[in-house]
Amino acid sequence: MLAFVRSHRVVVRGHNIFWENQDATPRWVKGLSPEDLRSAVNTRIQSLMTRYRGEFAHWDVNNEMLHYNFYEQRLGPNATADFFSVAQDADPLATLFMNEYNVVETCDDVSSTVDAYVARLKDLRAAGAVLEGIGLEGHFSKPNIPYMRAVLDKLATLNLPIWFTEVDINNKFDAQTQAVYLEQVLREAYAHPAVSGVMLWTALHQGGCYQMCLTDWNLNNLPVGDVVDRLLQEWQTGQATGPSDAHGAYSFNGYLGEYVVTVNYGNTSAQSTFSLSPGDETRHITVQI
Repeated sequence: MLAFVRSHRVVVRGHNIFWENQDATPRWVKGLSPEDLRSAVNTRIQSLMTRYRGEFAHWDVNNEMLHYNFYEQRLGPNATADFFSVAQDADPLATLFMNEYNVVETCDDVSSTVDAYVARLKDLRAAGAVLEGIGLEGHFSKPNIPYMRAVLDKLATLNLPIWFTEVDINNKFDAQTQAVYLEQVLREAYAHPAVSGVMLWTALHQGGCYQMCLTDWNLNNLPVGDVVDRLLQEWQTGQATGPSDAHGAYSFNGYLGEYVVTVNYGNTSAQSTFSLSPGDETRHITVQI
């Protein structure tokens, strides 16, 4: 699998090292004493992070801590901070996340209000956790876009990159409605300056998909797949061409990303590469010819 994604230049994130949900915890883990459990979790972190060091850009270190507490109940309130510390030592280049659901999707879940999430993230940092990213799962029913924006604004005050990690739309809606709601969510996420990326929870497997598939079994796009393809096409600069002005300058507006610039003058040409990264300043590139 990793050979495949490497050959296609796909960036991989790790999900997840631990999940606090007791119902998803292996039976043998539930039977361990606190001392044996601590040894087992350290071994898991080190073995995973060592084996895949440099392969995964992100890791969700502890999943859904606002809703469940299997490990912290047994190892103490600082268990998660310890997980982050061991993970940071094992792979210093990986960006470490906390990941949670119903923070941005709804205001009806009292366990995962944005204030509770902010407080937990601050507590982890105060305890010494090298927390470098905020994960929002994004399992939406009908999205409340103003609420979504307000949550993102509040999380942005922590000055950490925000990723939507598991975006889908509930399958209680018909295919066209799923597509409409997905586009609303993706546009709002893409427009927010604190959001660094979006991942979709749409893997096609033998049992179908969790809630939302991009394609049918013949890999033909469903309406949500059309939305994704159209937005990917919209959100790229493509090719910008034109003559320079009297001072040899040429200006364009571009999306963030990698660029190749080619300058032609008579029978001479020169090429250079550059990146557009987040920031308010105009980027100036000089190409000698």
